[in-house]
Amino acid sequence: MTILPLLLAVQDAAPPPAVVPADTAWMLTSTALVLLMTPALAFFYGGLVRNKNSLNTMMMSFVALGVVGVTWAIAAYSLAFSEGGPLLGGLANLGLNGVGTEAKGTIPHVLFMAYQATFAIITAALISGAVVERMRFGPYVAFIALWTLFVYAPVAHWVWGGGWLMTRGALDFAGGTVVHINAGVSALVAALVLGSRKDYGRTAVLPHNVPFVLLGAGLLWFGWFGFNGGSALAANELASLAFTNTFLAPAATLVVWTLLDYFRTGKATAVGGATGIVVGLVAITPAAGFVSPASALILGAVAALPSYFVISLRSRTRIDDSLDVFAGHGIGGLTGALLTGVLAQKIWNSAGNDGLLFGNPHQLAIQALACLSAAAYAGIMTFVILKVLGLVMSLRAVPRVEGVGMDVSQHGEEAYASGEGSILVPPEAAVIPEPLPAFTPQVASR
Repeated sequence: MTILPLLLAVQDAAPPPAVVPADTAWMLTSTALVLLMTPALAFFYGGLVRNKNSLNTMMMSFVALGVVGVTWAIAAYSLAFSEGGPLLGGLANLGLNGVGTEAKGTIPHVLFMAYQATFAIITAALISGAVVERMRFGPYVAFIALWTLFVYAPVAHWVWGGGWLMTRGALDFAGGTVVHINAGVSALVAALVLGSRKDYGRTAVLPHNVPFVLLGAGLLWFGWFGFNGGSALAANELASLAFTNTFLAPAATLVVWTLLDYFRTGKATAVGGATGIVVGLVAITPAAGFVSPASALILGAVAALPSYFVISLRSRTRIDDSLDVFAGHGIGGLTGALLTGVLAQKIWNSAGNDGLLFGNPHQLAIQALACLSAAAYAGIMTFVILKVLGLVMSLRAVPRVEGVGMDVSQHGEEAYASGEGSILVPPEAAVIPEPLPAFTPQVASR
């Protein structure tokens, strides 16, 4: 008689979370796909700069794999996703304490942590495009570590970790706010703090390897299926929706961008096409799991316009955002986040909400709040971090070093060497030669 109530209670209790093998397999794949995006970004950025700076530019992406990955594991993951307050997570998972193979949703907790790490890595690496060809490598490494802790982790907590924007219903499926607005605004601030390159506006600065740019864009698109599709955190219908939208939106952006290029200049450029693909990927990121495929096509087509014209406008100013990170990621992310508030439909994702066109104008207001708050916080904190670093170290190379190129001065290597190599002396000697000793005439002797 006394056992029956206990049995009934056990039957009525919710089953504990369990790891689902199919979901785990998809998330293992998605984590690898997103990790590939950082080397892809290295090729995309590396091809856009001059050959004397190509290795340094690529290393700015590759080094994030280590520096941000370690920072994430030690502290940033806990600050972003541990239970905490509305502004910041707690310290329960410092040093990956408590992060094991237990289920988090339907995948192992340790896999969830690794998947989120790949997002932090590429977000920090994106900022490098605004400071290439002039920022010293050591200060850059210090900057991305601090930026991950003090900018990325808090904003990730706000939107995804149970923070104040999440509780208000802000929609950001895979990182329009957390990744792209965050990185884009930070990149603009970094470009302003460092100042323009020494020959900016006086010398034509042309991409040294356009095939690299196309290769990088193609690999970014490939990895982005894990970026957006994996954000469903399961192998289910929602992942299929996000995956499909990640195919359709950039395709529409590519078409519109190419037409804009053609009607403006009479030529459909390869760099323009690659940029259009990336802008489309950025724009669909916040909306991928909340909008219909038809809406994804509309979003991708519309997103081409603001980013294209901001790039055109920026090139006429003294703002040296070298690879247009703000126009591509900041403006693209803003466009996608706001259009999510217009085009979202709850029938496609019950965890989401309807947007303006489907009877809920309040969602657009929430999206605008998320965009403005993330942009303001990222901009202020990036300025503070760079100014503090500038007090203890020189952020940018001196003009003579910049003229020789960042590859030799920062890494002692060259991407392209003729014959058996063209670095014949130590980089310091090549860059800052010592004065020759005084010559004292002597009498000739037999």
